[in-house]
Amino acid sequence: MTDRGPAVPEAQATYVFAVCRDVDPAAVRDLPGVDDAEPVRALPLGTLTAVVQSVPAADFTDEAWQSRLSDQRELERYARAHHEVVSAAAAAAPTVPLPLATLYLNDERARLALAEQADRFHTALRRTARHAEWGVKVYAPTEAQAASDPVAPLPTEAQAAPDAVAPSPTAVSARTRPAPGAGLAYLERKRGMQQRRERRHDDALRTAEVVDAEVSRLATAFRRLRPHGAQHSGDRDVQVLNATYLIADHRAPELVQLTRTLRERTGARIELSGPWVPYSFVGEV
Repeated sequence: MTDRGPAVPEAQATYVFAVCRDVDPAAVRDLPGVDDAEPVRALPLGTLTAVVQSVPAADFTDEAWQSRLSDQRELERYARAHHEVVSAAAAAAPTVPLPLATLYLNDERARLALAEQADRFHTALRRTARHAEWGVKVYAPTEAQAASDPVAPLPTEAQAAPDAVAPSPTAVSARTRPAPGAGLAYLERKRGMQQRRERRHDDALRTAEVVDAEVSRLATAFRRLRPHGAQHSGDRDVQVLNATYLIADHRAPELVQLTRTLRERTGARIELSGPWVPYSFVGEV
């Protein structure tokens, strides 16, 4: 949806944060937005309103934006500013958030392009009005946390014969040899540990399905996302459910209580986050 043209010195472009229904312009007027040189403002779109800001066009050329994407700190600053405006609008009226750096050459180009999407905006607004997005994550313990019975090393013949007292050459050699039958016992213990790990993981997956099924019954819509591995999230536990739910505002207390009940009933680590602007449920706009 972005409409970037060639940068003109000192030219202004129109940055669009969101499209709303019946938003009070005062709800977003005092926000700094992504560039505090110009105020965030409302742009009428017939029965809808866009929340926009005039920004220097030269700061949002493809080259400038690609450079900004490589600067993690700068990118996070823009993302926070964008989210702050979207959140303020959503707190005041039903809102469809637009992607970061949705840009048009001027107000008129923005108005024309957004008006073409009016039916899709109305559909998304009807679906998400008086709803919020909530995240639910379920974790299984890592192997290191779950393993309470580490496998002992193979016993040697010397360890298996406690009456040996003098370190003779034969005894020294025996310390390096497994006792008869020790290898089979060692493999059996290893196999048992593997089976217990698999059972724990299967139990965690079943818990995740139970949690998802019960939370889904409260939701208007839901999405299962790919779980993040511990190595990616930095978390010590393994994520077995990563889902997001569209919950009507009046059912939020039920969700909080249900999550608490599921923690107590399953003993699993269950994280609830939100409420958020329903980014995941507005569709492609």
